[in-house]
Amino acid sequence: MKVTEDILYVGVNDHEVDLFEGQYRVPNGMAYNSYVIVDEHVAVMDTVDGCFGQQWMANLETALAGRKPEYLIIQHMEPDHSANIPLFLERYPEAQVVATAQAFKMMYQFFVLEPQMRQMPVANGTELDLGTHKLTFVCAPMVHWPEVMMTYDAKDKVLFSADGFGKFGALDAEEAWADEARRYYIGIVGKYGMQVQNVLKKAAELDIQKICPLHGPVLTENLGYYIGLYDTWSSYRPETDGVVVAYASVYGHTKEAALYLADTLREKGAEVAVYDLARDDMAAALADAFRYSKLVLACNTYNMSINPFMNDFITRLVEHSYQKRKVGLIENGSWAPAAAKLMRAKLEGSKEITFTENTVTVLSAMKPENQTQLEALAAELV
Repeated sequence: MKVTEDILYVGVNDHEVDLFEGQYRVPNGMAYNSYVIVDEHVAVMDTVDGCFGQQWMANLETALAGRKPEYLIIQHMEPDHSANIPLFLERYPEAQVVATAQAFKMMYQFFVLEPQMRQMPVANGTELDLGTHKLTFVCAPMVHWPEVMMTYDAKDKVLFSADGFGKFGALDAEEAWADEARRYYIGIVGKYGMQVQNVLKKAAELDIQKICPLHGPVLTENLGYYIGLYDTWSSYRPETDGVVVAYASVYGHTKEAALYLADTLREKGAEVAVYDLARDDMAAALADAFRYSKLVLACNTYNMSINPFMNDFITRLVEHSYQKRKVGLIENGSWAPAAAKLMRAKLEGSKEITFTENTVTVLSAMKPENQTQLEALAAELV
């Protein structure tokens, strides 16, 4: 596939993976992207997952059409992008490997490499002249590993963005970009909003007409839309005015309260997303918690703490720098309800979290007074 006249796509689709990074459900698979820039000097941009080494090499050799690559540029050392460095060097031992100093350190941690491997360490602003294509390397530490860099090609105005602007899903899967890109970003990159903001400031100085990520499709049109979403996500601003209701229930009474609230909110015109944290995709619940402006957490007191699924969810919220939201609480308990206090305590260290004045306490099962309390909570949220 041609990205431009001189830039060719040589990546692969993975429809065998079920959990990306061992935790994220990927029903439509994953794409591991790699590119070749064919010029007076030939550069290969990254490799692919280790399970697809031979397929990648076949794609690469077809694209090279008899040429020999002089550079292998490694932007990110996660194994889904770097696993085939040894295979590449076995076939092309004279090629120079281009990466940051931190990436070379990791390279020797991951692989046993020949000491004569030709290395070209680069820093922010380092340039590489391929002929008509002049590459500039843009360091992007902690987006989302410390060794990451991006690469800008001035000729075709292409930004090779490493894991930035990536998404779940193979390239032959038809799905909305934003939903899977949001779930990917929040789960994998979301903690590092400040670092993403720093890279966006660097990118704003470049004339970018195409974005080539390491996962997902090449972005060629309406780039302001994608960059705008990244700006929203990385600054932790709500993307949509609405409410996520996330619950964990044992015998169904907490669920009943959560669903009653959700129905009441919808009747008042609110956009609502509901998640059963024991059964629904936790990564999707996390992504929507960042997407929407308000969040309601509902769970039972359990072993003098909170329901384990809710504990997991709030831990993920905090670890991903959840902030700038309004949060409501619903608790359930049969003799010593404490879930609301404990949930609140877990979130109090987060920035700019506002708790609703109304907190709902269900004693074992829903009663008419709980409906009144839930209606008051809904009115406050809307």
